[in-house]
Formats: sequence, structure tokens, C-alpha cells
Amino acid sequence: MAFDLGKKNVLILGVIVVALVFLVQLFYLQILDQEYKITAENNAYRYDVRYPARGLIMDRNKKILAGNETAYDIMITPFEVKPFDTLDLCRIFDLDYIEVREKLREYRKNRRRIGFQSMPFVKQATSIQYAIFLEKAYKFPGFSAVSRTIRNYPYNSGANLLGYITEADTSFLRKNPQYRRGDYIGKTGIEQSYEEVLKGKKGHNIFLRDVHNQVKSSLEDGKYDLEAVPGMSIVSTIDAELQQYGELLMSNKIGSLVAIEPSTGEILTLVSSPGIDVTKLATINKYYSELVNDPLKPLFNRAVMSPYPPGSVFKLVNALVGLEEGVLDSDTRYSCNGGYRVGRGVACHPHPSPTDLTHSIMMSCNTYYCHVFRDIIDNPKYSSVTEGFLKWKEIVESFGFGKKLGTDFPAEQGGTLPTTDLYDKIHGKNKWRSLSIISLAIGQGEIGTTPLHLANFAATIANRGYYITPHIVRGSPDTLINTEYREKNYPKVSKANFEKVIEGMYLAVNSPPGSGATASRVSVKGLDICGKTGTSQNPHGKDHSVFICFAPRDNPKIAVVAYLENAGFGATWAAPIASLLTEMYLTRKIERKDMEAYILQGDLIGKILAR
Repeated sequence: MAFDLGKKNVLILGVIVVALVFLVQLFYLQILDQEYKITAENNAYRYDVRYPARGLIMDRNKKILAGNETAYDIMITPFEVKPFDTLDLCRIFDLDYIEVREKLREYRKNRRRIGFQSMPFVKQATSIQYAIFLEKAYKFPGFSAVSRTIRNYPYNSGANLLGYITEADTSFLRKNPQYRRGDYIGKTGIEQSYEEVLKGKKGHNIFLRDVHNQVKSSLEDGKYDLEAVPGMSIVSTIDAELQQYGELLMSNKIGSLVAIEPSTGEILTLVSSPGIDVTKLATINKYYSELVNDPLKPLFNRAVMSPYPPGSVFKLVNALVGLEEGVLDSDTRYSCNGGYRVGRGVACHPHPSPTDLTHSIMMSCNTYYCHVFRDIIDNPKYSSVTEGFLKWKEIVESFGFGKKLGTDFPAEQGGTLPTTDLYDKIHGKNKWRSLSIISLAIGQGEIGTTPLHLANFAATIANRGYYITPHIVRGSPDTLINTEYREKNYPKVSKANFEKVIEGMYLAVNSPPGSGATASRVSVKGLDICGKTGTSQNPHGKDHSVFICFAPRDNPKIAVVAYLENAGFGATWAAPIASLLTEMYLTRKIERKDMEAYILQGDLIGKILAR
């Protein structure tokens, strides 16, 4: 009896072991072996993807900046491919015969892994190519066509701010499993920032396959088909005509032009020059290598990515810090005599002397701000130079300098501000003085600001002491604006001090010629432009030309920065360009035709390349 019981237990144990083996194998096949699972599903069904139309991008007046038109992707299902006339397919789509043969060889090699998945073979075929393919489709078993939308651009401008769309690469797909190979994504600009809003949701049609792997019918008469959901459209803050005009002004020039509506922080214009030609944007992959290798870097958005030395426009920052710290008032006067003569010295251009605060801004006196800066850093109420410097830095940072502003535009850089650690490293710990860092007085040295920073600073002055984080998309039925783009940010300077600086900016533009005002040539009757020129020293070549302004003086509607690389004095190129953009926005026409012609005929790129 004991023997029978033992034999029975062995039998039961054997059955259990066999069952476990089958269960483990089934678990492996159905759960762990994804390749088998995918192949099995693909054998049963065929999914035809239905791509959604991407949401429109419109300007602030609902004019379309980025629209859609139909294109066609030619798909291949490797398991269904049979011998065909390869040369004929190459002729239809203008393909390289050798490359096509190599592709087909690769697909055959990976047929088991690919299963019955369909993959893009020719992307964005033209309507003519598509029509020819349809006529001959019976000759190409395993090939099919999928319609999708690609971008079109009614305005010949805005490529760098709109951004481009491209197929998701392997790296992106690993991080974003909700996307599949063949999907298109926004790569830069607004297309990238608002990808989730614009992309829409893919749909599909499901078809049954028979035992011979031939498509038999729609699964349950389309019961499980899914309609594609178009992407939501967004309304940008951009003024289409102003953007177009801004790019025209910046033709054949290197630099940036940015305009902001001060009261809202809405970006009206964002120009990076040279930029991407809009005609290349929809088919960017064809031109990508050319653009990447272009020495003028059209893919590099200088407006938000390039931390330039601000030059003399930064004197306004030091004036505001000095006023707030009580080391400066409207009546404070300093003599110039051609420069600041202490230490290695800082040269200055000829102008009437001595000057008070207002006229130091109007005439852009270097010497005046060397005195002001040293008074800030060496303020006796602080126990050390380090403490004075840290207070200066704290106020400067409160304007948004030295950090990202937090705009909704991608790739924004934070610029640079020096630290005590940096100066300890350069000069030795506690061995540096205000004279050691005197270049900061005139916006040079260890400081970098993007043009977006400077436009935001101009808007802050226009608002008499606050800014709203610059942003490029307005609230709309489809896109709720982030609440942070409605909040006011207050620098650590009292409102009354801004009026003292604004008076100098007003005189810089609206004083008569011969008065010493640096920007009198760009005044426009009735617009009350307030501005400040800057000539930023460039160790790698000719100085950069800078100008910030806002208008009108009371109830400002626009704040602008023009920053032109290797263009010399701020009054020569930057000031005319910024003032023309301001005039166009406020009046919708240009009266100063001579100045406009001078700017449009200027070819600074040619001069730079010739050197």
C-alpha cells in the first residue's frame, strides 16, 4: 500500500511538472516573447494608420502662419513584397536604384522581426508621384500609400520661430513610447513647444487576414476602426506682417530683432538672421545637411540662444541700481574729459561735459557709469567689496538677467552673470576690487544677455518697473495660457526711479542733431520713441550694434531690441532698424523711405564674409 501511494505521488508530481512546463512556455510565448506576440497579431490583423491633420498655428489676428496640405507616404509591408520592377519604382519616385536594393535586402533580413508591420518607404511623395503610383500599384505587391498632411506657410517669414516637423528618431521613440516609427514631431520653435496641443490623435482601420495572409475584409465591418482626431489650433502672439517686415529689415545681416508688447509680455516679433528659408521648412530633411554646415548657422536661433555682451544699453541697469542704492540721483554730475582715467582706464567718445544722469544716458557717457558702478560696489554701508557686488548682482538678477526668463519658446538660454567664485579664481580670493571688474559698468566683461533678455528689459522700463514673462502663444479656445504668463514680475527697483531713466532715453532719441544725443537720427514725429544705443565690444572682430527702445513714452505699445553682429555703432544700424519696426507697428506704414532704403540695401553679411 505504501508502494502504491508513493507511485501515485510520483505520478501526480510528474503531471504537475509537465503542466508547469506548459504554463511557463505559454507565459513566455504570450507575455515575454514580444516578437512572437507581435507577429501573431500581425498575422491576424492589418492596421492601416490614419494620420491626423496637425493643428494650425495662427498669428494674433487669426491669420494662418502654418497651415496644412496633403502629402503621401508610400509604405512597405515586407512580408507581402514579391518580385517587382525595381527600376520602375525608382523612376516614379526619383530614387537611387542601389539604395533601394539595399533597403529591400535589409527588410528581407529582418522580416521575422518586422512581421506584417507597414513602414515608410518614400516620405512625402508629391501628388503627381502619388497619381502615377496608383496607376501602377498592382505592379508593386507589398506597397501602399498613406495620406498625411504636411505644413504650408502663407507668409514667407517666421521659419525659426515656427520651427519644423520631422520624423521621430530612435532616441525620441525610446523616451516617448506613445509614438511609433513613421510619426512626425515638432522639433524646434512653436511646433516643439506645443507638440501635445498640435499633434492630434492617430486613428486606424483594422482588416482581417486569411490563412494565406491576404487581406480579407474589415474587422466586423469597421466596428473597431478609429477616426483620427485633428490637432488643436493655437493663436500665437506674433504679428504676421510685423514679423515679415522685421525679417525684411534684417536681410543680409547677422543678429536678432525682438519686439514685445509691454503690458502683456506677448512677443510680437522674433527674428533670428540669417534664418531658415520658409520654402525649405516643410521638407527640412532634404536641406538639413546643407543648413547644419552653413557657416552662418541659420538653425541657431540667436534671439534666444546667443548670450552677447549687452554693451552700453546696460548702463540703464547700473543707473537703476545706483538710484535704488542711493549712490546716485538725477542731479549727480561727473566730468568726462575723454574717458575714465583710473587704472587701465575706459575710453569715451567726445561729448559735452560734465553730465548729469539724464544727459549721461542721452550721450552714453562711459566715464559717468564707471563712477556710478564703483560707488555701488564700494558703498560704505557694506562691509566689503564682495558684499557690495552681491547686492548689485541681486538687483541685476531681479530684472531676469543671468537666468532663463521662463518663456514658452524652446531652447531659451539664461545668459551669464559673474560670480564671486569666478572673480576669486581670476584675481585671487578677496584680492579683487571694484576697479578689477570695471568693465561691468558699461555692459562688458563677464556678462552675457540674449536679445530676448534685452527686449524684456526694455519692456520692464516701459512698464515703469515690472515685466510679464515673454511668451509666444496667446490663450485661445484650444490653448489655455499658463497663468505665469499673466503675473507681474517686479525687479528690486522702485517705480519712481524708472521715470528718471526714461527721461534720458527720451532725450537720446528726441533731442535735435548736434546736441550730443546718440540716437537723434531715428526720431519719428508723434511717436515719442524712448531708446538707448549700445556699441558692444567684440574681441573676435568689429563691434556689435545694439539698440533698445519702447514707444510711445506714455502708455507704451511696443518694446524692441535690435542686435546686429559686427555692425559697429548702435546708432548706425541697430537704431534705424528698431525704430523702423516701431514705426511700422504703431502706424502700419513707413514715412522715412530714405532710411528704409538705406537699411534694405545694406549687406553686412557680404562685408563680414569678405574680411
